Amino acid sequence: MRLDLLSGLNAEQAARRPAILITDLASGEQRLVRAKDIRNDPLEDELQEYLRLGKSGLLEKEGHQFFLTVQVPPVKVVIVGAVHISQALAPLMRGVDLDAIIIDPRTAFATPERFPDVTVLAEWPDAVLPGMSLDRYTAMVALTHDPKIDDPALSAALRSSCFYIGALGSRKTHERRTQRLMAAGFTDADIARIHAPIGLDIGAVSPAEIAVSILAEIIATLRRDRRRAA
Repeated sequence: MRLDLLSGLNAEQAARRPAILITDLASGEQRLVRAKDIRNDPLEDELQEYLRLGKSGLLEKEGHQFFLTVQVPPVKVVIVGAVHISQALAPLMRGVDLDAIIIDPRTAFATPERFPDVTVLAEWPDAVLPGMSLDRYTAMVALTHDPKIDDPALSAALRSSCFYIGALGSRKTHERRTQRLMAAGFTDADIARIHAPIGLDIGAVSPAEIAVSILAEIIATLRRDRRRAA
């Protein structure tokens, strides 16, 4: 691979932007297509499909064979709240290759001992989220029940392209949350992006069961295009 192509791939990876390296198997020629340039590429439809699947593979078109090396950012889940549900959720996420980040200003809860092998930030969400990339490969989960902690995180997520936003609480709790967010300038369409009550309705009761329901809903949202039709 040419050095300029490798540098380009590395730059896109560092910026959490997807990219595809196209190799013509007959000639050996290579070119790098960044996500922002796909619409102008002659292989647009095929590249969009490979990017959606997130997997590399062989493409045959009009008598030509290409190998597409697909690079997409790892999916990360920002969990606001170092609570019991989070303790069950973080290990589940590792099992399906999702990167978890715990944010909670309450230092008694946000500790490495309670969350081994997980990035833990004992900070207020509005202090750390501005410097964090909240892109379409990011999910936001708010679990504290404390508006002072959850609302700034949800506001940051709603201003971003997060593919999933979820918040713990009953329907009445969410109604009050909706009122606060609308008072902060968010619209009905914005608030409709929030999954609340959070998680798939599987009748979950315990923290571990709720964690399973949350993870399932995140995966269902992430893989929406691949789900079977009802």
